[in-house]
Amino acid sequence: MTKRVREILSYYDSENAGVRSNLARMLNHGKLAGTGKFVILPVDQGFEHGPARSFAVNPPAYDPRYHFQLAIDAGCNAYAAPLGFLEAGAPEYAGEIPLILKLNNHDVLNDEKDPAPAVTASVKDALRLGCAAVGLTIYPGSSAAKTMYQEAREIGAEAKAHGLALVMWSYPRGSSISKQGETAIDVVAYAAQIAAQLGANIIKVKPPTAFIEQPEAKKAYESNKVTLEPLSARIKHVIQSAFDGRRIVIFSGGPKESDEQLINDIRQIHAGGGFGSIIGRNSFQRPKPAAIELLGKIMDIYRS
Repeated sequence: MTKRVREILSYYDSENAGVRSNLARMLNHGKLAGTGKFVILPVDQGFEHGPARSFAVNPPAYDPRYHFQLAIDAGCNAYAAPLGFLEAGAPEYAGEIPLILKLNNHDVLNDEKDPAPAVTASVKDALRLGCAAVGLTIYPGSSAAKTMYQEAREIGAEAKAHGLALVMWSYPRGSSISKQGETAIDVVAYAAQIAAQLGANIIKVKPPTAFIEQPEAKKAYESNKVTLEPLSARIKHVIQSAFDGRRIVIFSGGPKESDEQLINDIRQIHAGGGFGSIIGRNSFQRPKPAAIELLGKIMDIYRS
């Protein structure tokens, strides 16, 4: 085990041996093994956004097995998906890549202003499928946030008691936050802090913009001269907000964009001390050879 992996595991001394072993399992898998960096393939978009919006651009991606093979061929640290997708491929690909079972999900058929995900799988399902971790989404800013926080702590405690690591998608959203505010630096940093306080081992947030949503936060940033440009400075601040870098924070890839723009963002995340990326649509919405090439370039940046 590398010095860097041991250092990261030391951030989680309060966790049991099972959780730490599963964190090590992901940190030591794939092309970034031993570097302390992550590239994870998440495919919850079929549930979250709908099948045509997610897979029509690349029809082979309708098949759950496609994503297992993509994650394996690309050398990802782990593959994350809801129950159905994992059940459809876990027996065939058993032991080939660490799995993260997404335990709650939200759909856009009723695209309410204050979203609340439904619990769609269990810790027992994750154990049955041989997963290394479970994943949960919380929506700070939603009127249902308090219920989500309580569910996250209860489910997280159960998962950890069985040795599974906890990955938290912390996505600010709701009637009390503007659309621009969902990726505001103060809001994203706050979301990372909330996930860390709830016990997340790995935190997933969106790359933040320089916009500041909260008036009181704006005063704090200005009076303390917090640097918000370039993106790498904002990444550094988000990492700082998650226990001063003592929690793993990875950043989403978002909607499909050009290779050049995505690569530029990855360079900024790396320069800011981000632990890696979780790249979904920018992976599986490309033909597999192009996706593997792009993910390889991303991994090269994180390895540098």
